[in-house]
Amino acid sequence: MNAKLLVAGIATLALSAASAHAADNRAALELIRKECSSCHGPRGISVSPMFPNLAGQQAPYLEAQLRAFRDHSRADPHAQAYMWGMAAQLTDDTVKDIAAYFASQPPARGTAADPAEVAAGKKIYENGITAQNVPPCQSCHTPTAGGNGPFPRLAGQHRRYLEKQLEVFAANLRANEIMHANAVNLTALQISQLAAFLSSQ
Repeated sequence: MNAKLLVAGIATLALSAASAHAADNRAALELIRKECSSCHGPRGISVSPMFPNLAGQQAPYLEAQLRAFRDHSRADPHAQAYMWGMAAQLTDDTVKDIAAYFASQPPARGTAADPAEVAAGKKIYENGITAQNVPPCQSCHTPTAGGNGPFPRLAGQHRRYLEKQLEVFAANLRANEIMHANAVNLTALQISQLAAFLSSQ
């Protein structure tokens, strides 16, 4: 093949790919405006503790969750009710664009909680509970609770949402072997204290 034709062909393919991605990006932003924002807020800070804050969340984590909603491998009741249908038609590029958008937004600020609860939750987060086989949460979620790659940001998340997720992990309604093992031995009080600490950050 003529070298000039080959170069021209490669350039055409690159432009086509760029154009397709731009279209996906526009589609993602429109989807966020029309659908995601009604529960999660236009910038990813939700007004209801039923729905998580997404602003400042780790992009790899958001991508993984959207794919899990799409293929129904995340099957907790809340996911089935709200996210299975929403994620069903998402392309891989749209998943990436949605995740990138929310990850780029300034995270929610923490909300004040009872100092004694916060102190107790901080101790669990930083040190775990050896007697109950609960490891330090910071080992995966980082000392600042900002998350890291596939491990989500927990700082500033709604308290009730955090409590609910720990409850469904403990009950194995949200399948995750590591989080089930970490949550199953926590008492209701300890879950509440941990959520109080994280939501205040």
